[in-house]
Amino acid sequence: MGNVTLHQPQGSGPAHMVEGKYLGVDAALNFGDPAKEFAALREGCGLFLLNWRKKIEVTGKDRVRWLHNMVTNNVRDLALNHGNYNFVLNAQGRILSDIYIFNRAESLVIDTDGAQVESLLTAMKRFIIMDKVEMNVVETTAIGLCGPKAEQVVANSGTDLKGMEPLEIRDLGNGNSVVRGPVNKPAWYELWQAGEATGMIGGQGCLTVGTQALEWWRIVHGIPQYGQDIRERDLPQETEQTQALNFTKGCYIGQEIVERIRSRGQVHRKFTGFEFEDGPPVLGKAEAEGRVLAEVTSMATVPTSSGERNIGLGYVRREAVATGSEVDLGGHKARIVDLPFII
Repeated sequence: MGNVTLHQPQGSGPAHMVEGKYLGVDAALNFGDPAKEFAALREGCGLFLLNWRKKIEVTGKDRVRWLHNMVTNNVRDLALNHGNYNFVLNAQGRILSDIYIFNRAESLVIDTDGAQVESLLTAMKRFIIMDKVEMNVVETTAIGLCGPKAEQVVANSGTDLKGMEPLEIRDLGNGNSVVRGPVNKPAWYELWQAGEATGMIGGQGCLTVGTQALEWWRIVHGIPQYGQDIRERDLPQETEQTQALNFTKGCYIGQEIVERIRSRGQVHRKFTGFEFEDGPPVLGKAEAEGRVLAEVTSMATVPTSSGERNIGLGYVRREAVATGSEVDLGGHKARIVDLPFII
């Protein structure tokens, strides 16, 4: 497969594209019909630029041992060209960053949001003391494809994705590689290319989509966004992202707090979904009897075949409600929903 780039969908163009900011970068919010773009992600194939994502290459002979001791998951035993999801914690067990780490033979590659890079490097580099480790941001273009037809679209370009495991990388030559998304991102693929993208990937049957549709898709699938749904004040077990935690790997920064929570019982609140029948609420906390009952951190009014649905992500006190229960959040009745949403 040759080099890759985005192309505008038929009927779109500067007059149709709505631009704005998404996760700190300039982005196409939509191409004139976000509902159609959302449908492509769910039923066909959506194509999009991931220019808010950045890659950090970790090299040096001590890289595996050092990074393994810095994060919450098992880096030491990562298979070649495979990755996993991790948190970086402070000594109090609070989440400083969320990242994917991939074993690329001669290096480990960290994939994260660009907005996290500066603080992540600052937090991690201060622990490089006598270790033979270097961390460098590398210029990479990442293009995403998502939807039940995404695999076929890539196959039409000459690349067979059959048998790929979640978070597996396959090298395609000429500095290109394809990455399958994690388990909680079904039918999600990323095409990574060194430097800036040029050329074209065969786009037949694939619609270019903007970040508005991607944000709806994210919330429907219950995927938390760092800086919005996961913050530095949050504890790992509160986020329900158990795929980021390994309880047999030994010591790492913040591990004592994570283990204490595991051994003594669950935290008091959990990450969950909300559905609102009477309109979307304002993001933020809602109190009951003098204490915080719940917090809505993400909100979307999502178009479906049966009409619009107001759904959100956030946190709720475990002992206060059960799945299917209704709570009053700032005057809005909310039903607690297990993630992902069924739309």
